[in-house]
Amino acid sequence: MRAQREKTEVRRGRVKPDTEDGGKKLKRKGYEKELRRLQVELCHLQAWVKQEGLRVIVVFEGRDGAGKGGTIRALTERVSPRVFRLVALPAPSDREKSQMYLQRYMAHFPSAGEVVIFDRSWYNRAGVERVMGFCSDEQYERFLELAPVVEKFVVESGIILVKYWLEVSNEEQERRFKARIEDPVRQWKLSPMDLPSRERWYDYSRARDRMLESTDTKHSPWYIVRSDDKKRARLNCISHLLNLIPYKKLRREKIKLPSRSKKGAYDDQASLKGRRFVPDVF
Repeated sequence: MRAQREKTEVRRGRVKPDTEDGGKKLKRKGYEKELRRLQVELCHLQAWVKQEGLRVIVVFEGRDGAGKGGTIRALTERVSPRVFRLVALPAPSDREKSQMYLQRYMAHFPSAGEVVIFDRSWYNRAGVERVMGFCSDEQYERFLELAPVVEKFVVESGIILVKYWLEVSNEEQERRFKARIEDPVRQWKLSPMDLPSRERWYDYSRARDRMLESTDTKHSPWYIVRSDDKKRARLNCISHLLNLIPYKKLRREKIKLPSRSKKGAYDDQASLKGRRFVPDVF
């Protein structure tokens, strides 16, 4: 019984895998092995969420360049987008600006059997909007006052709310921004907010501290992920999420692949002759 429990803890990431090399750089082979293990568990969680009709919200926030996108991809690449639904809202339209601030986010909240992942969320107001002056002092203070109240209501309604803050160091953020500038396949990642965020590092730090002070509550806590090591950050975050949401591995019915029917058989490759095919360049 104890051996089985320990095996489960390793599978879900409660115990550090041997591949972590005692704090040294995690090799790609070891990373991919552990990621695969955790993604299998995410599929079990997905089945449980669907069966039990759970409603889950996972919020990802953090500094620019902290690795939110890569963590979210690792989390979602092996599960169904109909269950793990990603929400990454653009800047609000004029109509949305006239609405109650949280209104456009609440429109994307989960129904039964859904996990909604917010790549940035209503906490834009506590971060970029505050630092870049996109909201008034009154709007900012009002948000910090009301956010814990609204989140308490959300949690009490039965929604599981998980909030992650990815924290990257000054040196690592600088390295990643330089890579975005120099590498053509990463230049699309360089947003109009990235360069100003470098200049205002300590403004963002103060905004982060105030946000945590006001909204890190018992009913809706923040979990901080150190993300200088992207691979470890992804594994740690997925492992933590799996441990945070209780689930059971459901037994699946055995599936047998049916034989192809020969009724109406014909040469279905010959019928493609003369059609336009993509050239075999590689």
